[in-house]
Amino acid sequence: MRIYQASDYQAMSRRAANIISAQVIIKPNCVLGLATGSTPIGTYRQLIEWYKKGDLSFAEVHTVNLDEYVGLPGTHDQSYRYFMQTNFFDHIDVRPEWTNVPDGMAADAQAECERYNQVIHGLGGIDLQLLGMGHNGHIGFNEPEDAFELGTHMVDLAESTIQANKRFFASEADVPRQALTMGIKNIMQARHILVVVSGEGKADIVLKAFRGPVTPMVPASILQLHPNVTLVGDKAALSKLAAAGESICG
Repeated sequence: MRIYQASDYQAMSRRAANIISAQVIIKPNCVLGLATGSTPIGTYRQLIEWYKKGDLSFAEVHTVNLDEYVGLPGTHDQSYRYFMQTNFFDHIDVRPEWTNVPDGMAADAQAECERYNQVIHGLGGIDLQLLGMGHNGHIGFNEPEDAFELGTHMVDLAESTIQANKRFFASEADVPRQALTMGIKNIMQARHILVVVSGEGKADIVLKAFRGPVTPMVPASILQLHPNVTLVGDKAALSKLAAAGESICG
């Protein structure tokens, strides 16, 4: 695992964007696995800036997103499809039909999960998967459980996740209680995994995920077993990992 410490959120976002842009330049027709949430927004903004300057093109890229809320259409302003459109896709030259997000309105959730697995498989797998990490260690919406879920599946959201996300909705009652998410197998089969973390509030879970035991109760801990992981965080998020003696690059 390669760990890079940035001075602040902006520097973290630029470092992560550098890694993604290198993937696109090296393999213009690559498959990018993308994430939502507040942490990746700066990374997307940096990539958009480079695209607008003519330094980068996504014209041959396919994308697959990690997850989507159950019960929200893609036009809902809190759906992850909407998030991706407004924060990234609408500002670059990616082909709309080559962007993939699970359908939270699918009548048959199981069939949609199987379809999404086939989408990923049909693309030849994911070249680079971008991940954030929840305060309970969830990646995608893989919540702490007794066992790792492997393929795309429907999940009941943990109370801590609902509480973390309620700030985006008019009230807590409006927060969806279920989501469709890639599973651990989908994520672990990516050729390169890029994790971004920011803020002092993530310091404890970063330490548990990358220095603690591998356990489904901390889903991100499984990343310790992947051969090609890059962790990029600001100083605050990596503070306890650094204090534990982990080798960190500046």
